[in-house]
Amino acid sequence: MSKGEKIFYWLPRILSIAFVLFLSLFALDVFNEYSGWSIALPLLIHLIPSFVLAGALAIAWKHEWVGAFIFLGFAVFYIWMVGFDRHWSWYAGIAFPSATVGVLYLVSWSQRKRREKLSTQK
Repeated sequence: MSKGEKIFYWLPRILSIAFVLFLSLFALDVFNEYSGWSIALPLLIHLIPSFVLAGALAIAWKHEWVGAFIFLGFAVFYIWMVGFDRHWSWYAGIAFPSATVGVLYLVSWSQRKRREKLSTQK
C-alpha cells in the first residue's frame, strides 16, 4: 500500500470518529433543561444519530462502500430534514463533513478494489 493509499485508508476512519464525537456534543444541551434521571431519555434520543453513525463506522471499517452510502445518505437526509430554505451555513456544519467522509470512504473503496484487481491479474 502506497503512502497515498494509506492516507485515503485512514482519513475517512479518523474523520468519521471525529464527526461522531462532534455530533455527540449537540446532545449536551439536555443538561440545560433537565436534571437527575429525567436526563436519560432526552440524552438517548439526542444521541441516536451518533449511535447510528458509530454503527456505520464499525461496519465501514471493513466495508467502505457501506460507509460511503450511509455518510452520504446522512448528509442528504439532514438537508432534507432541515429544509431547503435555510442559509448555506445551516448545512455546512453537518451535511458537508458527512458528505466529505462519505466521499473519502468511496475513494478508499475504489482504491482497494483497484488494488485487488491488480493483485489478481499478476
